Amino acid sequence: MRTLLTSALCLLVLQTGCSQDLKWSAVNRMIAADFPDVPTLTTDSLAARLADSTAPRPLLLDARSAEEYAVSHLPGARRVSPTPDSIAGLDTLSRDRPIVVYCSVGYRSARVTTHLRSQGFSNVRNLEGSLFRWANEGRPVVRNGTPVQAVHPYDATWGTLLNDPLHCRSPGSCS
Repeated sequence: MRTLLTSALCLLVLQTGCSQDLKWSAVNRMIAADFPDVPTLTTDSLAARLADSTAPRPLLLDARSAEEYAVSHLPGARRVSPTPDSIAGLDTLSRDRPIVVYCSVGYRSARVTTHLRSQGFSNVRNLEGSLFRWANEGRPVVRNGTPVQAVHPYDATWGTLLNDPLHCRSPGSCS
């Protein structure tokens, strides 16, 4: 009941003219309520890890739809289904390999992170704020290996968390 109330309040905040900080706070609380045991990594921390050539590069997993991924994704990311039970091809990975999962805002990726942890992956984190926060901060996203200034907004409600100039629904309609 508590998570249902948290989710309802989050959606209400997203539909109002509240500040971005308040909207993100509501989203983060909703994700934490639904996935209390999921460890997170901030966008600043991920950027620092990716910039550190002496540290092992984490495997980046994009837990969005193929349509969303086609618009843009983090450089080097691999798309996985947001439905955790259909994640394939990870059976050859070391269970302690660093993995960072992201989606649009962090909800679907929290679900995938939970699944991976239940499968014995010990070093998997959910990217807090996910792709929307990453792109809003001006960090690089790519399409077919080429940097772009575009992100799929998911839908009208969740898209309010993405800066308007970044909105793009299909690769052919934006830069």
